[in-house]
Amino acid sequence: MSSYRFSAVIEKDRDGYYAFCPELQGCYTQGDTYEEALDNIKDAIQLHVRDRIEDGEDITQPESVSLTSLEVAV
Repeated sequence: MSSYRFSAVIEKDRDGYYAFCPELQGCYTQGDTYEEALDNIKDAIQLHVRDRIEDGEDITQPESVSLTSLEVAV
């Protein structure tokens, strides 16, 4: 069994929490609580990676991840 490290972004919205993995296009989920969204994105990443491995695709790992929050005046 191999281990991989991916980023997960979890955002609160009016319906609960939205989570996605920026390194895996189309890998996203939601949850009513932060913890549920975190569990769901872990499951989604595992399924996404398993599918890519079964299809013979490479699993690339990010070398560096930076997250920041910006305030923009318009």
